[in-house]
Amino acid sequence: MNIKITREHVTAEKKGELIRGVTKLLQDTLGKNPTTTVVVIDEVETDNWGIWGETVTVRRKRGA
Repeated sequence: MNIKITREHVTAEKKGELIRGVTKLLQDTLGKNPTTTVVVIDEVETDNWGIWGETVTVRRKRGA
């Protein structure tokens, strides 16, 4: 499972919670074996993530 998030204020503890939660969700929903479930978190700079034709950086500065 590959998860993409913006690189903003995400602690190692929160990433651990996310990995555990996604692993459990895949186990409960799809019957996936948690010992072979791989979760990868890709952190993307807000300048490299776009929504509706503009970067997340610009949107956040505007309060959108």
